[in-house]
Amino acid sequence: MALKKTIVSSQGFEVVDAYHRVENLQLADKENIAFRVYVYKDVSFEPFSEKAYACSYDLNGENPLKQAYEHLKTLPEFSGATDC
Repeated sequence: MALKKTIVSSQGFEVVDAYHRVENLQLADKENIAFRVYVYKDVSFEPFSEKAYACSYDLNGENPLKQAYEHLKTLPEFSGATDC
């Protein structure tokens, strides 16, 4: 599970269909999760960027990883991202 989106890196280069993967997901408590999103040019390369996120989650809903991806898709920076 991951998201693909073309981005411009902080170094100023465009990465077409950059691979965004949720990693290091932690259940902070019964209502919140924290996780990091690592960004790869391609899954065969090391990540060139990472960022921390947090959101609420529904204990009775989908698994926390799925909920993390669903949260990301609501953020403006992931507008237009596609599942992969």
